[in-house]
Amino acid sequence: MHLTVELTYPADTASVAAMLSDPEFLRWRARDPGAAAATVVDQSGSPHAGFTVALRRTLPTDVIPVHLRHVVGDQLEIRQAEAWEPPTEGRYTGTVVVEITGAPVRLTGTLLLVPTDDGGTRQVVDGVVHASVPLFAAAVEEAAAAAVRRALEAEAQAGRDWLARS
Repeated sequence: MHLTVELTYPADTASVAAMLSDPEFLRWRARDPGAAAATVVDQSGSPHAGFTVALRRTLPTDVIPVHLRHVVGDQLEIRQAEAWEPPTEGRYTGTVVVEITGAPVRLTGTLLLVPTDDGGTRQVVDGVVHASVPLFAAAVEEAAAAAVRRALEAEAQAGRDWLARS
């Protein structure tokens, strides 16, 4: 199942990339109040030279239809790894992998930070959610896509809150 999520930030791309690679921001965003538990697994590099980020968080399965929760359990452990390239003409590109542990579900895709006309930044996450669950793959992919979208939107709100503090 194809998934595209567009997020916006009220700051230029360099500032957003700096935030996304800032260990302090990563620790702060990992403490998302909607997550049962979150951990920054790894962060390396810089926004100028390219950087990687790995997070692990546990979310409730309230976005998963009740009849499919037996596939994923009571909570979703989401592992997210991002690899960002150095900027090119004010644009940042990267790759992302999101895995739901304990469920045969994975998102692989691309990341993009581009400037907007108002001086802000648009982040685009574009990927494919794949579930290898016999008979229920489409339903599980839809539910997983909803959970990933919710997590990304929560992270974007955390980013906007972080930027507002500056």
